[in-house]
Amino acid sequence: MQKSLLLGVEAIAQGAIDGGMSGVYAYPGTPSTEITEYIQHSKQAKELNIHSDWAANEKTAMESALGMSYAGKRAMVCMKHVGLNVAADCFMNAAITGANGGMLIVVADDPSMHSSQNEQDSRVYGKFAMMPVLEPSNQQEAYDMARFGFELSEAFEIPVLMRITTRLAHSRAGVARSAEVMVQNELKLPEDKVQFVLLPAIARKRYKKLLSNQEKFEAASEDSAYNAYTDAADKSMGIIACGLGYNYLMENYPDGDCPYPVVKISQYPIPRTMIKKITGECSKVLVLEEGYPVIEEILKGYLEKEAVIGRLDGTLSRDGELTPDMVGRALGFKIEESLEIPDIVAARPPALCVGCSHIDVYKALNEVIAEYGEGRVFADIGCYTLGALPPFNAINSCVDMGASITMAKGAADAGLIPSVAVIGDSTFTHSGMTGLLDAVNEKTPITVIISDNESISMTGGQKSSAKGKLESICEGLGVEKEHIHVLLPVPKKHDEIKEIFRKEFEYKGVSVIIPRRVCVQKNVRDQKIKKASMAKAAKA
Repeated sequence: MQKSLLLGVEAIAQGAIDGGMSGVYAYPGTPSTEITEYIQHSKQAKELNIHSDWAANEKTAMESALGMSYAGKRAMVCMKHVGLNVAADCFMNAAITGANGGMLIVVADDPSMHSSQNEQDSRVYGKFAMMPVLEPSNQQEAYDMARFGFELSEAFEIPVLMRITTRLAHSRAGVARSAEVMVQNELKLPEDKVQFVLLPAIARKRYKKLLSNQEKFEAASEDSAYNAYTDAADKSMGIIACGLGYNYLMENYPDGDCPYPVVKISQYPIPRTMIKKITGECSKVLVLEEGYPVIEEILKGYLEKEAVIGRLDGTLSRDGELTPDMVGRALGFKIEESLEIPDIVAARPPALCVGCSHIDVYKALNEVIAEYGEGRVFADIGCYTLGALPPFNAINSCVDMGASITMAKGAADAGLIPSVAVIGDSTFTHSGMTGLLDAVNEKTPITVIISDNESISMTGGQKSSAKGKLESICEGLGVEKEHIHVLLPVPKKHDEIKEIFRKEFEYKGVSVIIPRRVCVQKNVRDQKIKKASMAKAAKA
């Protein structure tokens, strides 16, 4: 088969194109930049209408990819290692929401800091998020793993991290492409309608699912074609070679006749059976890995003892907080079960306050969205997140600060039109503006509802940095003035609000609707302060 001479980053890009990808999201950063540039310049990608515009930062890129995954299509997000710090909020939470369409997160590390400010190892992030990690050992694997990563993501409904390093990214090798180019996924909403709504009660269930899947991830690593145990006669030393480290090892044995047993690792979690075999048979083990001593530290351990118990072996609960009773049981004490909690003091779900402006927004929104079909409202962090609960059941996502706009953008890029974002005034100025800028730059057909209650109400009514600025910010970011609406969300304006929603949902560009009414709780506090001030002045 004819091969193409590709950089590692180009191999990943081509593998993703051939693997049925519908969109790539990224912010430039060496050594990852060329992945997206290759796709932007690819005639094949253009013919397939693959989204490839740059995002405003790594966070918005990650969220947009998650939005495309939500809509059932395959998405890739690319960044350098320090960019993952910017995207970490969504990255960590995406492990809990899981994926719908395949989602591949490609992070390019930079050992020796050729063009970076640190040497952080992204495998640590992968372990931190408890998601599968791929680490190609050569350019051919980089190509193959891009395609495989989407398959793995969809098989386990989890984003997959691919970690590469500078030398693999920027060196060339012959790559054999697959004869089959996969067709892009059809638009398909999640079967679980609240999968992406990380309210605590839902997030706890999702987290337990993530924990229960760890054994499956490990089994997949044990069976992976990218991990291998190669036996040899000389057991005086065993070698564990990770990613590009395996390439470097075999360069010292060009005939492939390494005299020592070798475990090649290119898929994580580490294959426990292979590790036990090589450490059990060999007198010592040499670990070859770029970046941090991740596997070496795991094997060596702080106490250098095998008999360690705790959360991993079930002595303590794997999730939730520690309690005195839990610790007591672990110590062998007999702990009596506590009394049942009476219903009168049992935990109750939170609810929007009576008279809250968000209620009027959701009542109108639900009626209009029903005309288009459910599953197209992306929300954010704030009081309005409670719109996910009965009686409204109005939103379909709540992932991290600012994700409403960028997930709506990604879903719209995938073809889910109209897509609607619901975000609060303070959250918008916290992390929503860059997402809106992405949408404006591409004239993405989304409607952004900034539900403005003029305070940071969720945390007690602190002053919002957005107060008095929202219209000018939106106009300054490029939203057309005729598509910026300020409304009064009260029952008597219900039909007017619906009509504006309908109008802007049909607009093939970015529109912003700002329902503005002060938080009812803040208003009560303000009135009390005003009365107290007046009474004090009267006495004076």
